[in-house]
Amino acid sequence: MNAAHKQNKTFEALKGEFGYTNVMQTPKVSKIIVSTGVGSLKDKKKIELIVERLTRITGQAPAARGAKKSIANFKSRVGDIAGYQITLRGARMQSFLDKLIHIVFPRVKDFRGIKTTAIDEMGNISIGFKEHTVFPETSDEDTKDIFGLAVTVVTTAKNRKEAEAFLRYLGIPLQEATK
Repeated sequence: MNAAHKQNKTFEALKGEFGYTNVMQTPKVSKIIVSTGVGSLKDKKKIELIVERLTRITGQAPAARGAKKSIANFKSRVGDIAGYQITLRGARMQSFLDKLIHIVFPRVKDFRGIKTTAIDEMGNISIGFKEHTVFPETSDEDTKDIFGLAVTVVTTAKNRKEAEAFLRYLGIPLQEATK
């Protein structure tokens, strides 16, 4: 399904609830950011392993992110690599989102949906994974070097309510709001 067709379907599904009059008013996913921290990890082999697995998970090489402050207790200096980040757009973003919804979430142990509090006021949702092994590209490897990662889905929604309705429409399994 191409992007224009999906945008029209989103418009049809949400126009009654939010009073949209134009297709361009509907929210859409603008980018997905996948990031992980390596902290004060100095072992080159483990860092190479993290980079290789992130590349395999997303299909794109990660960019190193440096520390912004020196912290003596953590033995980190400004510019030391503190983590890695990947920004996905376009077709890679769509395929990653599809994989996230249909393959990764069902593989998470004791998964009961994402809390709606994970959606911020600007309409973006951040999801943390304790283990990278829930992704099918890395699950068959040895389990001694497991790391966590964060996935942020950035949308063009104007507020939390609009983003929640849009993300539910996309198929992201959100928990029902408790009253």
